[in-house]
Amino acid sequence: MGQKVHPRGFRLGVTSEWQARWFNEKNYGPWLKEDEEIRKLVKSMYSQAGISEVFIERPDNETVTVIVKTARPGVIIGKKGAEIGKLREELEKRLNRRVLVNVEEVKTPELDAQLVAESIATRIEKRASYKRAMKRAISDAIRKGAVGIKTMVSGRLAGAEIARREWYLRGRLPLQKVRAVIDYGTAKAETKYGTIGVKVWIYKGDAQI
Repeated sequence: MGQKVHPRGFRLGVTSEWQARWFNEKNYGPWLKEDEEIRKLVKSMYSQAGISEVFIERPDNETVTVIVKTARPGVIIGKKGAEIGKLREELEKRLNRRVLVNVEEVKTPELDAQLVAESIATRIEKRASYKRAMKRAISDAIRKGAVGIKTMVSGRLAGAEIARREWYLRGRLPLQKVRAVIDYGTAKAETKYGTIGVKVWIYKGDAQI
């Protein structure tokens, strides 16, 4: 049996950080459900904005700060901040408390595993060759400075009767090393043959601890 650990959870507190920056024993369950609702709402409202991560902070019981990391900040902000205002109003209506929304730009989307996985999935949905989509993502990441990258797709590839898994690796990918800065992302491609899963690991070098 493979003993696989999530690359982010394995490195929490060392090279990666928590996506929920709060702790409350009393309201832990309801707040955790709220966090999932916030993430689902943001991703569904701005599916074309290239959203990498959504961080949630709760400085007190009455305020929620939502930090959205995106490759296209203009889509979320909108003309004169119209879109971000709409998002804040929708969140406040659902959560019934004060919400602050901050948008941070992802400078190099080619090195963001979540965005790379979503771009591969989008290409597969548009009937592009999965091999070409994976190889293009790998070459783009290496060109932008990645030390290593692995992409994997699984499902009924190219409409095959039997589902299978294929992957490509270029460079180094030390998954056992805690100091290694490894970004990990997953996505789904909904094709007429069924769902194809996409996973991406990007190794950016070692952190100085």
